[in-house]
Amino acid sequence: MAAAGSWYVETSAIVAVLKNEPEREDFIDKIEQSSYCITSPVSAFEASIALTEMVGSCSAALSEVLRFLQIAKVTIGEIGEDLLPELALARDRYGKDSGHPARLNLGDCFSYAVAKQRDVSLLYKGDDFALTDLG
Repeated sequence: MAAAGSWYVETSAIVAVLKNEPEREDFIDKIEQSSYCITSPVSAFEASIALTEMVGSCSAALSEVLRFLQIAKVTIGEIGEDLLPELALARDRYGKDSGHPARLNLGDCFSYAVAKQRDVSLLYKGDDFALTDLG
């Protein structure tokens, strides 16, 4: 069971906030009311890629992502080799070629694995994680 009020802020949530998507206010409220929020370098970079067209370059997008994470007090957690077993498990259970309907991609597997390892809930947009044991 995930720690109460603790979130892994997944790529889709970061993008939704920075693109002013309909879920923006709900995500901001959850982040502000949380006791602890974390993301990973993978999600921060993946969000930067998704925002590149909007701001003109990946570097500029990364600056926006990092600024948001700092203001929102979302920690960028370190990723070490101890995450590898959770990554393999995520891919085996929920990866695109696993046959599972969640069809997690590489970035999704990282988000899943970090959330699982850190025992936090996933803050995300979409249906893919809802089909996992963290949804």
